[in-house]
Amino acid sequence: MKALDFEKTIGEVEEKIDALRHLSEPEGINIEAELTRLQAKLQKHMELTYTHLTAWQKACVARHENRPHTVDYIQTLIKDFFELKGDRCFGEDEAIIGGIGRFNGRTVMILGQEKGHDTPTRVQHNFGMARPEGYRKAIRLMKMAEHFQIPILTFVDTAGAFPGVEGEERGQAEAIARAMEESFDLTVPVIASVIGEGGSGGAIAIATANTVIMLEHSIYSVISPEGCAAILYKDAKKAEQAANSLHLTAQDLHDLKIVDEIVPEPFGGAQRHRLEVIEALGKSIEKHLRAYDKMDGNTIRIARRQKFMAMTRLLPKA
Repeated sequence: MKALDFEKTIGEVEEKIDALRHLSEPEGINIEAELTRLQAKLQKHMELTYTHLTAWQKACVARHENRPHTVDYIQTLIKDFFELKGDRCFGEDEAIIGGIGRFNGRTVMILGQEKGHDTPTRVQHNFGMARPEGYRKAIRLMKMAEHFQIPILTFVDTAGAFPGVEGEERGQAEAIARAMEESFDLTVPVIASVIGEGGSGGAIAIATANTVIMLEHSIYSVISPEGCAAILYKDAKKAEQAANSLHLTAQDLHDLKIVDEIVPEPFGGAQRHRLEVIEALGKSIEKHLRAYDKMDGNTIRIARRQKFMAMTRLLPKA
């Protein structure tokens, strides 16, 4: 497990534990006793560190390469998943994965940004930064879900929409705006889960939802800390300072009523407790889906619109 900069002590203890587990037991040395002592020490440092994370540290955790990604949630929570590709206008964009599957026996439409877990898959998925065709694919699948009246589950994990010239040439802003517009008109419930990094319009394009859930150490903001620092301070290296001013943590956003629920992560983050966190998020999604079972489509649509209109009245004045 790659330790983050602020996890130096944690990383050192983890390395000792890993090394000890690969040793054959020398004569006269009780490895089990030493492992128990080191694990207790590790847990203590985990608790001390993860109880007081700053906004910037949370951003680092949200971006950790070992954090579960959309494909991991699909593999664990969704049965009989059938991927649907292409926007029927330009082409396929693998930064957004979409398809139909079964969640706890219920047919659902899945949409999620996928960053990839190693160099080849990161390139394949463009680091989770979708081009216009990715958002147009999302729109197509939203319309399909509406036609067949099945709920939509989205998994948000992106630094933002693809910023390249070709994205602008193919109508990036229009595609994102249309995805939001389509979301507001849906009569099926939409549950969005921010599982890592929720950046800018690239995130909200698939997070215009009835219910927005965030993992405890995920982030969700109008701009990345680096982008904010580059604009405000003319220095991207001041990202840590910017992060502390952006109100991007799950706790900040829950207080502002931007998100509806925070799913706790064990000490050490989702990157160290992957299955436990995936299953916890699954339970939260199921709970919120059930709340919409007895609501008619028009009520669901109106509730979603009112949710986002209310945000403009809750935000603090500059």
